[in-house]
Amino acid sequence: MSGLKAIAVLFVLFSLVSSVFVAGTQALDVEDAASSAIESAELAVDVVYDAVLEAEGAGANVSGLLDELNDSAEALSKAYISNRVGDFDDAIYFADLCYGLVAGIEAEANELRDVAVVERDQRLLLTSFGSVLAAVSIFCGGFFGWRFFKSRYHRRVLEMKPEVASNES
Repeated sequence: MSGLKAIAVLFVLFSLVSSVFVAGTQALDVEDAASSAIESAELAVDVVYDAVLEAEGAGANVSGLLDELNDSAEALSKAYISNRVGDFDDAIYFADLCYGLVAGIEAEANELRDVAVVERDQRLLLTSFGSVLAAVSIFCGGFFGWRFFKSRYHRRVLEMKPEVASNES
């Protein structure tokens, strides 16, 4: 019976030790999941930030997008803090919240960029057309004005009567 007791004691010890290893493995899995979620959220914020910069460079009004991007960055910073403290569930929650906040911003930034590019092209076309029209108007106005004043000058000169000046000395 002593062999049976030894096996039972070993079984109990093995159960206790294995539960510690399993809990440690699960903790590592949660920690890895938190790190992975934070990394994904950070990558999404980087991509969206670049899209917002492109939209701003194209001349779009991105103030609303920057407010949303600030909210997502705040959630990402909370995820970092929770991860450092060891609260991995909150870290995953805030990382997922950040990822959800930036999900629609990239598409909106690309749309604003495209609209800004179209508006810029239209302004360029309108400005070019207006400049050409102004140059033609100035040229035609100058030409017809010169002809009008030239004919008027000739008419006035031809209507003049010569006067003879007396030379009294």
